[in-house]
Amino acid sequence: MKKLLFQFDTDAQPSTFDVVVGYDGGADHVISYAGLTPNSIATLVDGTIFTRAPKDKKNTAIFVGGSDMAAGEALFTAVNQHFFPGFRVSVMLDSNGSNTTAAACVAKLASSGSLAGKKAVILAGTGPVGQRAGAMLALEGAEVTITSRQLWNAEKVCEAMQKRFNVSVHAKAAADMDARAHAIEEANIVVATGATGIELLKPEHWQDNAALELLADANATPPLGIGGIDMMDKGDIRHGKIVWGAIGFGALKLALHRACIAKLFEDNKQVLDAEAIFALAKEMA
Repeated sequence: MKKLLFQFDTDAQPSTFDVVVGYDGGADHVISYAGLTPNSIATLVDGTIFTRAPKDKKNTAIFVGGSDMAAGEALFTAVNQHFFPGFRVSVMLDSNGSNTTAAACVAKLASSGSLAGKKAVILAGTGPVGQRAGAMLALEGAEVTITSRQLWNAEKVCEAMQKRFNVSVHAKAAADMDARAHAIEEANIVVATGATGIELLKPEHWQDNAALELLADANATPPLGIGGIDMMDKGDIRHGKIVWGAIGFGALKLALHRACIAKLFEDNKQVLDAEAIFALAKEMA
């Protein structure tokens, strides 16, 4: 029986990245739908749950993606709420690659030792990857601060993270490089999750910071988010700090994404969101 992965995307165009990884993860066919909302998925979900016998439902799965985390979470919730006993399939949420990217990044940071009690700063952390990385660090016991150019934006995100993950995360305004350098003065961990091609820190802002132990940059497009590191850094030591570049932990991200897709087809009861994906990342790291 063919393994069918239905891609429910909240954007106007489905992610080609997610299609490729869907096939690489073991799906025989990936069927993509774009521009979906909680109000438009009922008949699509019905088609996944009413068509195969109970023993065969493990061969159908749903992947929720798109660039907007809030929209993805709403869609993911609507899909799960449409299931009922005996009629469900496995489902995964990975809007903008947020769960798999953040999980791989934090799992690699955690491979260097306990993160509990460490002060962590997520630079430009209001996007999907930054939010998930912040939540995962907080779940590991780190004291997390999210920065944004606008304080209200960081505060809004921290509020959402507290509600979703029951973690306390701090907000801080950091509109320019000097402000971001000030924000990391006492940090032990810095993770950059800014927009593509925007440098958030220059080398002089972090290289002589004695408190810093771990750095990671999710940007793989030059200029990188943290000047003075390399996208290929794979736990390399730079100026006494352990450094991870986007490609350095990206191998785990892709392996994790593929592993999650494969897991969807193990049975029809998998619900893969941040916590489950992060747990798998730590096993794989």
